[in-house]
Amino acid sequence: MFPNKLTMACAGVALVGALGLTADAFARQKSILPPYSGSEAREQDGRTFTPVVSPLDALPGLPSERWTGLLGNASYQIEVPANWNGMLVMYAHGYRGEGPELTVGPPAIRAWLLQQGYAWAASSYSANYYDVRAGIEDTNALALAFSELTGRPEPQKIYITGHSMGGHVAAAAVEAETYATANHRVRYAGSVPMCGVTGDTFEFEYLMDFTLAAQHLAGLGPTGFPASDFQQKLPQIIAALWTQYPTQPSALGEKLEGIVRNLTGGPRPIFAEGFRTQLQSVVLGTDGRDGTVNGILADSLTGNMDTRYQFDDHAAMSREEREFNDSIIRVIGRPSANNLRPDGLRWIPVVNGEFNVPVVSIHTLGDLYVPFRHMQIHRKRAEANGNGDWLVQRAIRAPSHCDFSYQEQVEAMAAMLQWEQQGIKPAGDEVLSPRVVADPAYGCRFTRNEGVPTRALLPACPETP
Repeated sequence: MFPNKLTMACAGVALVGALGLTADAFARQKSILPPYSGSEAREQDGRTFTPVVSPLDALPGLPSERWTGLLGNASYQIEVPANWNGMLVMYAHGYRGEGPELTVGPPAIRAWLLQQGYAWAASSYSANYYDVRAGIEDTNALALAFSELTGRPEPQKIYITGHSMGGHVAAAAVEAETYATANHRVRYAGSVPMCGVTGDTFEFEYLMDFTLAAQHLAGLGPTGFPASDFQQKLPQIIAALWTQYPTQPSALGEKLEGIVRNLTGGPRPIFAEGFRTQLQSVVLGTDGRDGTVNGILADSLTGNMDTRYQFDDHAAMSREEREFNDSIIRVIGRPSANNLRPDGLRWIPVVNGEFNVPVVSIHTLGDLYVPFRHMQIHRKRAEANGNGDWLVQRAIRAPSHCDFSYQEQVEAMAAMLQWEQQGIKPAGDEVLSPRVVADPAYGCRFTRNEGVPTRALLPACPETP
C-alpha cells in the first residue's frame, strides 16, 4: 500500500517541526514520488553470472585439507586444519561489483583461524551486485553442506564473520527474522561483522542524502529524481566544492563536510581525514540512480523526507540551514519495496536487533562509504529489542573503508569466541553518547597500528596523564 495525498500531507505536517521548516516553506518544497512500476519483476532476476572455482594453496607451516568447487550456482573454498577443533567459521565477502564472474577468497584472518584449530568456508554467492539475500542463502547452504563436501563430522558450532556487504550478511544471519524466513537455516553461535552495513537500508538513504546535498550546494539541482544528469555534472560539482579534490574542500565543500559529518555519526576523531580520501569518488559515483539499489528491488526504496541537513554541530538550525532544507528536493521513498516476502528472505535482509548470540562488531571512524552511523543504528535496534547485552562494538581510528590492521580483526574474532565459549564478555566502546564519541581519545582503546605505517599520519591518541 502506498501513500495517498492525505497520508503524504499528514506526513508533511509532522516533518515541518522536525526539519525546522515553516508551513509555507514546506508547501513550496518540491516533493517527488518516483513512478510505481506495479511489478514484482527485478532487474536482478534477469542477470546471469558464472561462478569461478579458484585454487586454494596451503599456507606455509599450517598443514590443512582444502576443498574447492561448485555448490549450486556458487563456487566455494573450504579449509580444515590438521588440528581441527570441530568448529567452523563461515566467511562472507564484501561487494564484488556488477561483473558476470563470481569469485571467492579466504578471510583476512585465515592464518589465525587455522592456528587456533578452526575450519573455515566461504562462498562466492550466486549473484553479484548488492545481493545480501544471495549472500546469506549461499553462505548458509555451504555451512549445511560442509560435512557432505569434506567427509568430516558435522561442526559442533558454526560462527560467521564478514566485511562490508559481508558484514551485513554476518549481522543479518543471526537475526530472528532471517532464521524464520531463510530457505537454508543455520543457527550461528556468534557473529563478527567488520565494517558492516549493519543499518541495512540506511546505507542507500545515506548515499542519496550525500549526493543530493552535494549537487544542491553546488547550485546544480537536481530538479528531478532519479538525478539522471548527475554524472555529467560531476566535474562542475567537484569544482564548486573542492579547491583540490579530494583533500581541500572549498567554503561550500566545508558545508558538505558538516552535512556528512552529522549524517554519518556526528563529531568524532578521524572523520575529517576520512572525508579527504578517494572514497569521495566512490560515494559520488553512486548518484544518478533510482532507489531500486541497482535492480535488487522492484521499486524505489529511498527517500529524504525526514532528513535534516545541517552544516555545523549546533542543534539549532541557522537561517542558512533552514533555507537549504526549504529548497532541496524531497523524495518520497517506498519502504514497502523491501517488505517481507513469501518466498524467503527480504530482497535486502534487515538487521532488526533481534538476536541472542554474541556479536562483536568493529568499524572505522573515518569510513565515508559505509559510515560509522551503522554502528549506532545497530546499537539502537538491539537495545530497543532488549538485546543490547549481546552486542559489543569497537571503534577503530582509521580513515578508510574496512581499513583494519590484522591484529584488530584477530582481537575482535578472539573476543567473540571467548565470550561464546567461556562466557567472558569482552569490552567495547560506547557509540551513542555524542560527548563520548567526540572525545579526541575516542577509538584509542581498540586501535592497533602495528603493521600499518600510513596511520602515522593520523592524529595520535592523547597521552594519558
